[in-house]
Amino acid sequence: MEHRSKPWQGVMVATALPLREDLSVDYDGFAAHCRWLVGNGCDGVVPNGSLGEYQTLTPDERAKVIETAAEAVGGRNVMAGVSAYGAAESRRWAEHAGEAGCGSVLLLPPNSYRADERAVVEHYREVAKAGVPVVAYNNPYDTKVDLTPALLARLHEEGLIVAIKEFSGDVRRAYEIAELAPELDLLIGSDDVLLELAVAGAVGWVAGYPNALPAANVALYRAAVAGDLDTALPLYKTLHPLLRWDSKTEFVQAIKLSMDLAGRHGGTCRQPRQPLTGEQAAIVRAATEKALAEGLR
Repeated sequence: MEHRSKPWQGVMVATALPLREDLSVDYDGFAAHCRWLVGNGCDGVVPNGSLGEYQTLTPDERAKVIETAAEAVGGRNVMAGVSAYGAAESRRWAEHAGEAGCGSVLLLPPNSYRADERAVVEHYREVAKAGVPVVAYNNPYDTKVDLTPALLARLHEEGLIVAIKEFSGDVRRAYEIAELAPELDLLIGSDDVLLELAVAGAVGWVAGYPNALPAANVALYRAAVAGDLDTALPLYKTLHPLLRWDSKTEFVQAIKLSMDLAGRHGGTCRQPRQPLTGEQAAIVRAATEKALAEGLR
């Protein structure tokens, strides 16, 4: 497809993970969800990210999630989350992703402590040895490590990363990244700055809310990157009350609730995540029902 010459480009959905009532992983349901997303226009999936609750999975569960996704939609269309406390563990997960045929992996910087630039570079060097294209993930809020444009340029120049999932929310960075590392692919990392980063030259979106409303969100992304603001802006305004939940602490619970309301199985989360408060759930419910009433799916 013209919009996606590389496997990490396009709409790559950070997949929510369906759990059974006993909180075991519903692998069949997960495979069906991955196929449904691609069937509704998404380009691929990003399992074992924060939205997939990877921190709560056992190693066996984590491995099977990747294998299930690759079998469901084709390995090239899977960007496997490989973040871990140590670089050695992340490298092992990247090697596993390579064995499963994944087209890329998504890697946070070291997040067990506030790593300096030297530690960040060594971290990415180690994981790059697995030989699978690495998409860096900048989330300074949760990791307390900021992958600045200058540091990203250094990582890219050394051949350690192919793209950046930019979650800082600072859309000004898009232009500095393009100046310092023009060949580094910019991926939208936060749903609620989609339009701004698309206009700034993003070539992909690691997306949350397509879990619930894939067709509408794909239409929004395609219009935004094409510069069709007449189509994109009204959609963006309609969806933004939902998209902004992607930047909130309770984003997993919010997206799963929207999935339930849209007729998909979202369900519960594993601890430490707790259910939304009544007030939070009412806000998500109202915004989701409004979008559904306007025909968005």
